[in-house]
Amino acid sequence: MTALLITVDTELSSSLHQRGLSLDENVQRSIWGQAQGQAHGIGWQMDMLDRYGLKGVFFLDPLPALVHGADFLTPIITAIVARGHEVQMHIHTEWLAWAKQSPVEGRQGRNIGDFVLADQIVLLGLAKGLLEQAGAPAITAFRAGNFGANDDTLRALTAIGVAWDSSVNPAYLGRDCHIDANPGEIGATRLHGITELPVSGITDRPGSFRPAQICAMSAAEMRAGLRHAAREGHDAFVVVTHSFEMLSRDRQRANETVKARFVALCREAARLPQVRGVGFHDLPGDLADRPDRSLTRVPPSRLRTGLRVAQQAWATWRYEHRLVPA
Repeated sequence: MTALLITVDTELSSSLHQRGLSLDENVQRSIWGQAQGQAHGIGWQMDMLDRYGLKGVFFLDPLPALVHGADFLTPIITAIVARGHEVQMHIHTEWLAWAKQSPVEGRQGRNIGDFVLADQIVLLGLAKGLLEQAGAPAITAFRAGNFGANDDTLRALTAIGVAWDSSVNPAYLGRDCHIDANPGEIGATRLHGITELPVSGITDRPGSFRPAQICAMSAAEMRAGLRHAAREGHDAFVVVTHSFEMLSRDRQRANETVKARFVALCREAARLPQVRGVGFHDLPGDLADRPDRSLTRVPPSRLRTGLRVAQQAWATWRYEHRLVPA
């Protein structure tokens, strides 16, 4: 069986906060995806997951609690856990710029990997505690905001007792992500005492990795990647989306193209008998210790890539009112 992890980076917007939006407005737009009187965020995503018998992993960022207090976390966590989905840890250290009381003596950075090991242990331990105190079951997995982790992040996670990381996205290696990982690695590996489960993807052009992110891949590309993983017997296929990703970039309207991709993924997963939707709590602890196998990604297809580029251009014009994707 191939474990399908549909992971949702669930976070408030620091840019909306900077523009003066209230906490409630930010939660409604960024978490629940409210636009034009309808919700397109994590509630809608859970509706689709439930419809197709799948489990979602919601990587929730608690650091805005340093600015707004932690009470906003409880209703989000309660909603996710009550429906049988999983809460795990996410972190965007941009929020330290507005912290009422800094846990790291005023030091700031865009990414968790910008901090020394001791500060990372403090920040990640704080985030873990905030989530668990707000009602999340024991946190066992982490993803860095902007995929901006480094090797010290993995050491810090080991120090606070977190077993899994999913911050390696080959499209970000050498950019925001500075984990010393092999970009060609497909399965789980052990790095600095933790099990690393990278974001999955396909080869969309020779030598080019396309991550399995809902807004980045067409439904046909995602279907091809998932089917390929199932045929080869990959241990896991890790998909990324965001709590606000079903909206236009200005969060004023739904992006029906992206929503249709999410539904198509769920539908395809439900019809593949070799695929099972799971969370990190469902994965075997020895996943990284299994014998090495020769695994591959979907090879390039000019037709498939060309159709996605055309679809992206149309969707950008339709939902973003721009000609060129941002």
